[in-house]
Amino acid sequence: MPRPKAAVRAGGLLIAVEGCDGSGKSTQIQLLYRYLLRRGFPVHLTSWNSSPAVHPLQRKAKRARILTPLTFSIVNAADFADRYEREIQPRLSLRQIVLCDRYVGTAYARDGARGVDPGWIERLYSFARPADLTLFFHAPAQVAADRIMAARGSFSYYEAGLDLNLSEDPLESFLLFQGQVLRRYEEIEQRMGYVRIDATRRLCEQQRAVRRHIDAVLQGGEAR
Repeated sequence: MPRPKAAVRAGGLLIAVEGCDGSGKSTQIQLLYRYLLRRGFPVHLTSWNSSPAVHPLQRKAKRARILTPLTFSIVNAADFADRYEREIQPRLSLRQIVLCDRYVGTAYARDGARGVDPGWIERLYSFARPADLTLFFHAPAQVAADRIMAARGSFSYYEAGLDLNLSEDPLESFLLFQGQVLRRYEEIEQRMGYVRIDATRRLCEQQRAVRRHIDAVLQGGEAR
């Protein structure tokens, strides 16, 4: 299929997905990535905590369970900054579409839920360009927990917030921590202009909504 005539705007297009662990955001952005590729758009997908320079160090620290809320926040920011400089900004300058599987909202929500000062987080990420469209996949913590258990049968240590000593039970800790993360997202949702997607709907229904919004942005408008 030839490349569409609708060109990506000068400065590229930055699309992000946000949501709690288990909300389905990664699945949806993968589907969106394939959709845009089929349409012939120049598109790049980048994921949270995937910097070749930083991620291996973070993985070791996670395994050793030595990350405090503040050091966790700093390592996440370092990973993001490296990817922003090496991946995101260069592709935007080439007028590409950059899809971000989690963006700065993840830091606001997760780090904030761990008690890190919101003002400090905002200053830490102040260099990052705002996304042109952020899709917020909203799902209750119980729904997210059920999906994770069905997919892999257990929660990771930090995903469940076990570092915060909320509960010794991984499920209860997950529900408490991810509930806090969800509330943080809800607090910043309107201020940051997020578009909410009901993540409890069927996968195909969510993807149709995602495509409506991305198509509208590509045409210079807003989805209805």
